[in-house]
Amino acid sequence: MEQVRALNALEPFVALSKSANSPRAAADLITQATSAPNTYIFAELLQTPNIQALRDSPDHKQYLRLLEIFAWGTWADYTGSQGLPPLTDPQASKLRHLSLLPLSTASDHKYTTLQNSLALPTPRALENLIISAIYAGLITAHLDPAHQTVYISSVAPLRDLAPGSLPDMTAALEAWAARCETAVKEVEKQMESIRSKADARGQDEEAAKTRTERALEEYNIGSQQGKNDDNGNGGGSGLSFAGLLGKNAKGRGKADAVPDDEMDLSG
Repeated sequence: MEQVRALNALEPFVALSKSANSPRAAADLITQATSAPNTYIFAELLQTPNIQALRDSPDHKQYLRLLEIFAWGTWADYTGSQGLPPLTDPQASKLRHLSLLPLSTASDHKYTTLQNSLALPTPRALENLIISAIYAGLITAHLDPAHQTVYISSVAPLRDLAPGSLPDMTAALEAWAARCETAVKEVEKQMESIRSKADARGQDEEAAKTRTERALEEYNIGSQQGKNDDNGNGGGSGLSFAGLLGKNAKGRGKADAVPDDEMDLSG
């Protein structure tokens, strides 16, 4: 959505570039485009013939360099270059906004770091810039004045690619893909562990169910025998269902023990 809005905002200036036949007209068009609201990507304008022709104009080639900085540079690039045109207030605000995007690769930033990077005099000036960037849809962030920290969770994809940056981007994407593959393998390993534990619990539950059914069956048989003994004036079995259940839970480990009456007492 942000890219579509930015492209739509730039489109009139791309159309006007066809009639900007003089270096002065092309330079003025750059000033207008970089000052206009919602223009955050400039590659299409930068590639037009009349704008590229400024490279051969000794008096106006600095405007081409300025447009390149707006396309893929930062505030530090502007302040570190000599002979560039002075910025209007809208241009200065926009370039600081654009400079936030590459700075926001980390999730949190101290006020002092951002103030130094963007040449802002006070924490309040930084907070105003961050708030305006949030409302412009450039970043998703929140401020923590108590700890003098800006927490940034996402940035809009609104920077053009600098010449020669494709190999670095490819390497970054390959590294990201490798991390994703490692994460997927770890998740699969954890899922396999969960499935194994679930199978073991299922087996335990099935064994417990079997023991319960066996104990209930034996209890019913014992109860019936007790009734028969009572009718015949015999003694009851005296074995409860809970006792049978405990007996079955312990298994039949004692079944192989030698009965007392079979023990060798000759010694």
